[in-house]
Amino acid sequence: MTEDPCKHLTAITHVSLPDDPVCEECIITGGEWLHLRTCQTCGKTLCCDSSPAKHASKHFKTTGHPVMASAEPGERWIWCFVHEQILGY
Repeated sequence: MTEDPCKHLTAITHVSLPDDPVCEECIITGGEWLHLRTCQTCGKTLCCDSSPAKHASKHFKTTGHPVMASAEPGERWIWCFVHEQILGY
């Protein structure tokens, strides 16, 4: 049985992606990232949980912004931290 997408995912009508694909926090701290995610509330691009600093998850925990989009070339999905759901677009 497949769950319906949560309200946070279905509320996204336009996926925002970065012009400059870098982790904004890693640039400040001199860190490194593996994959990037863009917050769909504020547009900030941050590193994923496979990266050492896990800035995207930290961003969710401090701001409550629920949805991130993969900023990786060829990937077209959004993730809800609240409901731990993914949705392709």
